[in-house]
Amino acid sequence: MNAFDRVVVAAVIVAPGARVLAAQRSEPAALAGGWEFPGGKVDPGESEAAALVRECREELGVEVTLGERVGGDWPLSAGYVMRVWLCTLAAGVPEAREHLDLRWLGPDAYYSVEWLDADLPIMKTVENLLLSRD
Repeated sequence: MNAFDRVVVAAVIVAPGARVLAAQRSEPAALAGGWEFPGGKVDPGESEAAALVRECREELGVEVTLGERVGGDWPLSAGYVMRVWLCTLAAGVPEAREHLDLRWLGPDAYYSVEWLDADLPIMKTVENLLLSRD
């Protein structure tokens, strides 16, 4: 990451059975219909953890507890990097407030959705993390 990169945070919300929450993008047009881990941009002066909690509250209507970080800086489009955390639900039931759809994916369905290019390698890393814990 260089000094000019903006940080985007994402939550891999994990539920019992090694299920993860996938969210289908509604915009922009180039990404609409693709699947991602929910999250968003860190606002100036906001910590990454606070941004992720805020984004999950705004996009999904839930409170999350952050766990371990997944990997380092994941490259996005020019000028952006994504930082990802495993999370658990602390309160609420996820609802698609800004997405087209939400799906809980178990290990047998991790790749049943069309992940966005930036999220696919994250899913592969998460799969290895979750399955190595069994």
